[in-house]
Amino acid sequence: MTIGKVAIGRVLVSGGATGLGAAVCDAVAAAGGSPGVLDLNPPAVAGLPWAKADVTDNGEVEAGVRRVAEQLGGLDAVVTTAGVDRPGRLADVAADDWERVVRVNLLGTASVVRSALPFLAESANGHVVTVASTLGLRALSDATAYCAAKFGVVGFTRALAAELQGRTGVTMLIPGGMRTGFFDGRDEQYKPGPDAHLNDPREVAEAVVFALSRPAACAVRELVVCPDVEPSWP
Repeated sequence: MTIGKVAIGRVLVSGGATGLGAAVCDAVAAAGGSPGVLDLNPPAVAGLPWAKADVTDNGEVEAGVRRVAEQLGGLDAVVTTAGVDRPGRLADVAADDWERVVRVNLLGTASVVRSALPFLAESANGHVVTVASTLGLRALSDATAYCAAKFGVVGFTRALAAELQGRTGVTMLIPGGMRTGFFDGRDEQYKPGPDAHLNDPREVAEAVVFALSRPAACAVRELVVCPDVEPSWP
């Protein structure tokens, strides 16, 4: 017997072409929902609603969210999985690279949510899921850009939950390391070692679907999902 479960509905996923975003799209579809993607690249699944957009460009985001909403016939939820990193000492990371990490992870999150809110307001079960990180709660060396961005996502999401309470649901996902392409292209010292404990993104995506399926009376505000030996938690 299922108690209080709500339909997943139409879900826009920023960064939904790969990694966690693609896993969220698959999980939403498996749960009976309808995913759509906002990404620079098309999704691997043929026929999935998609709009090309750089999340650091407000105009592209607004137009892209509108196009995906039109393809889906509206939006019931948005999940902001788009993210990048450029690890290194502050003095060693080029200013443009450092600032892009903040623009994509923090400002891009706000831009996607801002553009989706009018559509979510029309839904009976409008919901926002932001993606922070365990490094949004615990600072590490050589991660100033990523920590600044993800600490910002934490503050943004908590303030947004207070702002939208009673109207649109807000959940913050705080994942640990996952087996995705996120670590590709890094210097070897910043890649997980062969014995690193990393989550399968499909398992994390299931947690997102769980949060989306809860009724307003049993909201999931914050959700930490990581291996039980996650080095950046607690």
